[in-house]
Amino acid sequence: MADLVRLCKALSDETRIRILKLLEQGELCVCDITAALDMVQPKVSFHLTVLKEAGLIRDRKEGRWVHYQMDGRDDMGQALLHLVSAADAGREALHDRKRLERFMETKKKRSTVLLPERASITSRTSRSQGPTEKA
Repeated sequence: MADLVRLCKALSDETRIRILKLLEQGELCVCDITAALDMVQPKVSFHLTVLKEAGLIRDRKEGRWVHYQMDGRDDMGQALLHLVSAADAGREALHDRKRLERFMETKKKRSTVLLPERASITSRTSRSQGPTEKA
């Protein structure tokens, strides 16, 4: 009974439903979710913790970044995630997806700009150090 109450409480907040609707599309980093919801990181992290404790999502650390994805551990959790997926979350969820798409495009552009710069720094550094000697 306690598990059902925890699951229902986790789904009783619009922000948490919006997060689940975003995660339907796959794994997202906290920064991605924060940008999509247009909210501050501590508030998003609080909602992610509630969803994780209810067993609806799981996280994966990669360096400094934490990535989240849907995780219906048991039949009840899976059923509720299917219910959320089937539900129309309305205009707000549509706006969230559009903000996420814009953020991901910006993120992608920034990474392609930074990668050539890093490569040139790396090649300059290795040239300035000269050939390495083998012992």
